[in-house]
Amino acid sequence: MWIDTHCHLDAPEFGADHALMFSARERAAERGVGLCVIPAVARFNFDTVRTLAHRLGDAYALGIHPMCVPQAADDDLAALDAALTAHRDDPRLVAVGEIGLDFFVPELCTPAMRERQAHFYRAQLRLARKHGLPVIVHVRRSADMLLKHLRELPVAGIAHAFNGSEQQAKAFLDLGFKLGFGGACTFDSARQLRRLAAEVPLSALVMETDAPDIPPQWLYVTAQERAAGRAQGLNTPAELPRIGAVVADLRGLPVEDLMDATTANALSALPRLAALESVT
Repeated sequence: MWIDTHCHLDAPEFGADHALMFSARERAAERGVGLCVIPAVARFNFDTVRTLAHRLGDAYALGIHPMCVPQAADDDLAALDAALTAHRDDPRLVAVGEIGLDFFVPELCTPAMRERQAHFYRAQLRLARKHGLPVIVHVRRSADMLLKHLRELPVAGIAHAFNGSEQQAKAFLDLGFKLGFGGACTFDSARQLRRLAAEVPLSALVMETDAPDIPPQWLYVTAQERAAGRAQGLNTPAELPRIGAVVADLRGLPVEDLMDATTANALSALPRLAALESVT
């Protein structure tokens, strides 16, 4: 089976009643996606992702996304600690995430906001260590600083939507991380990312969709096309096998071999998934 290690199934794109999400998750299961990991992004959706994971037979992570840091309060970290404590025996809670640093969005790049992001990131690394959980980290133009903090507060996990250099990839691997690849590597223009997907050790790869974000090339609609009235295709976990086929082709592997390897890698990165995998 495939494991989608990162998908936001509670996102508003799936509808207020999640109707689109349920149909998409069913379609994904029919295509061989056995498990999805649903990460939280802020205190407001801690309960939502947990409820969805239990309804769907999937897994979830709890954390505060760097893009949500401007709206976050310091006591949200205490709430995260309390939630991790309350659900410590929940087998579907598999990581602290989505956490990290974002140095792409201009509003997040001021000195004050960089410092605040680092404060939340380091606090959540400490919580992951306290609760014995891996992390799912958001890496957008921030790999070197993420790595610096990880060396000071070591914890393993997944570098979500990795798009760094070969040297940065090696640094994450040396710290025990797996690298998440998804729809971005289906674009012919993403030459460096496609080269990484082809050349990093097979043991480093996990698959993800980041649904509904980062649509693969076949769903992508340009800004000009959207302005002309063409709707953006909805990215869902059902796209994962086709994304996996692209990565397998880049590596010259049978797609089944990539599926087996990336599933094993996901179970290694997020050990609690193993108990769930055994009952799917």
